[in-house]
Amino acid sequence: MTQTDAVVRLARDVLEPDGLIGAYLHGSAVLGGLRPHSDIDVLVVVRRPTALARRRALTEGLLAVSGHPDHDTPLRPVELTVVVQDEIRPWTYPPNCAYQYGEWLRDAYLRGETPGPGPSPDLALLVTMVLAGRAPLLGPPPEDVLDPVPAADLTRAMTAGVPELLAELDTDTRNVLLTLARIWATLATGDIKSKDAAADWALERLPAEHRPVLARARAVYLGNEEEYEGDLLPQAAPHAAYVVRAIEELAPGGKAAP
Repeated sequence: MTQTDAVVRLARDVLEPDGLIGAYLHGSAVLGGLRPHSDIDVLVVVRRPTALARRRALTEGLLAVSGHPDHDTPLRPVELTVVVQDEIRPWTYPPNCAYQYGEWLRDAYLRGETPGPGPSPDLALLVTMVLAGRAPLLGPPPEDVLDPVPAADLTRAMTAGVPELLAELDTDTRNVLLTLARIWATLATGDIKSKDAAADWALERLPAEHRPVLARARAVYLGNEEEYEGDLLPQAAPHAAYVVRAIEELAPGGKAAP
């Protein structure tokens, strides 16, 4: 059984009472393929809200089948998101998330915390990737389950996440730089690119002084160079400031630039 199979089996076993509709890949798996540092990203759609006991069971199960990137394990990190279909179809902004597991919160889960429902603008990006990827793991095609996200809401969602990204620049440098590149590229082109493809796009448009740090982040992401984020930090802040200004120039009208 693959790791993805284990995630789907867990979701099915725990969430079947909630009227499980389908499970769908998104992220790197549908944007050019998994890279050495990619998560396994899965969106699960259910008919009814997920009770606390089942959210706890889901968290306990995911702790066993998901790997933390800083731990010595062959398991990839898993990001699993659960949505109630009636809460995102018809589409409204901000959308509501019923549950989300991510390895960045493993310590909180180990302390007994359980993810709960709440607004999640980032679902705009997830749903868009699911619909574009058309990669069901369980259930009907995603277009039979989800509504398309308006371009303006996708723009709002991506720009809403920029402050949180910048707050993690010192601790998750590589991922933040690549994610900022993807936001910039998506706003400018209208296409959601893989992180390495977005970096390629950005590298062609960056001033020379801001290219090395992104090129280094891309190379580590692809597994072409060893992971060591300390060498990214000195150049990370000015690079990020430049890209954020480019994002802000594109964001107000919500239009893709030529």
